[in-house]
Amino acid sequence: MGWFWADNQARPSAQRVQTSGQGCPVKHRDESTPGIVAAGGAAQEKAACPVMHDSGALNPLNNMPNLSAHRQAFQKLELPTERTVSSIPKGNTDAAGEGEFWEYPSPQQMYNAMVRKGKIDPYTGEEIPEDAVESMVYVHNYLNEGCWEEILDWERRYSEAAAAHPKLLQFMGKPSQLTPRARWYHLLGTLFPSKFSAELPFDRHDWTILRPDPAASDPEHPGYRKVRYVIDFYAGPDDENGLPTFNLDVRPGLDNVTNARDRFYRWVSPIWDEFFPNWKK
Repeated sequence: MGWFWADNQARPSAQRVQTSGQGCPVKHRDESTPGIVAAGGAAQEKAACPVMHDSGALNPLNNMPNLSAHRQAFQKLELPTERTVSSIPKGNTDAAGEGEFWEYPSPQQMYNAMVRKGKIDPYTGEEIPEDAVESMVYVHNYLNEGCWEEILDWERRYSEAAAAHPKLLQFMGKPSQLTPRARWYHLLGTLFPSKFSAELPFDRHDWTILRPDPAASDPEHPGYRKVRYVIDFYAGPDDENGLPTFNLDVRPGLDNVTNARDRFYRWVSPIWDEFFPNWKK
């Protein structure tokens, strides 16, 4: 399962039109495109297609196609189509100022995304239980809110200096691309298993935020500077109630001297605070 948001443009009431480009990646009975053949007639297949047919391109803000909120033909349960508004402000809003916060995908959109990714059998609907999807969406939302809280902590001194808060401009999941730090931790865990964990992250995200900066010269986003954050998601041990836990490794990407300085400052500050409690005064 990938951690992603669907853009708030992909509404449950969106109209379906013919896809552009190379067409739908799912093979329907009246098409010759290679792919999966869904059960049922041609009309039913297209109606249940997990791909939203109003755009053949990926959304540049999340590198995801628009996702359908339509129920799959093989579904047994009715999944909610309502979407939850996050606490994370968007870097881009429309002319009316609407869509100020990112929206999470609905359980139905999440289910359709898993069908599209091949994590649910389109013939039987088995592999991921339908009654588990709502819990998966809850965990997905909870983790992303945790990521944003970590970013706000990193950004606090910049926010206080500018008297403004950062915004999330775009994000991209990169589950197959290990970060150098994840590789390093894995190596340490292999060499020193008693002190480090060799477990690899189950997902990675790159988030680009807009940091408030009056001196910034970005013509697209006046008063803001783009900053990339890297996030590794790790599975933790179950808690005392047998529920899963997760660890988030959030930090600015090593793209420039400022980000490197922030990471060094973050690492050395607790040491200085312990031995020199008055050094900031």
